[in-house]
Amino acid sequence: MPDFIINTHDNVYIPAEDSYLLADNLEIEQGQSVLEIGTGSGIVAMYASKLTDSITVTDINFDACELARKNFEDNEIEGIEILFGNLFEPVENRKFDVILFNTPYLPTEEGEVLDDTINYAFDGGLNGRKVIDLFLDEVSNHLNDGGIVQMIQSSLSGNEETLQKFDEMGFIAEIKASEHFFFEDITLINAYKVI
Repeated sequence: MPDFIINTHDNVYIPAEDSYLLADNLEIEQGQSVLEIGTGSGIVAMYASKLTDSITVTDINFDACELARKNFEDNEIEGIEILFGNLFEPVENRKFDVILFNTPYLPTEEGEVLDDTINYAFDGGLNGRKVIDLFLDEVSNHLNDGGIVQMIQSSLSGNEETLQKFDEMGFIAEIKASEHFFFEDITLINAYKVI
């Protein structure tokens, strides 16, 4: 896998095991259009840029958008569209072949909420599904037929529930890869939108 220069920022999620679980398992073909929700440092998009030229990234954290821009520039990666905003808001009427999302999947109680925008990277609400369910509600509207969703979540935030939701939407979904940590499995779910 390529080595990239990765600048970091105190207010932006630093690439960790979950980032690389997604980056190492990308299913993207040349010419496909890719949307990454919550790009953070831009690391996953940088790996994706080795596979296709049509990439759009969004983030609800403006510092993340600026950091991703700097990382793309420092790695001489051109042509990635960076949009500021929540989930699919910045790409309202657009569709893509591949949608990537390292979700904020940590179950978070009121006292654990961080008082800064980096909180967006972690905070999954009480059951870890606050953002995941909003994402699932909209994802089909932005994915081309025959496209794929690749998303990271945790066993703490209900993998089976996610698989069931995809099933109800007519997708074929599976846990493609996982890594075990102290009290949870971080999982990569691939969901294919069958024609």
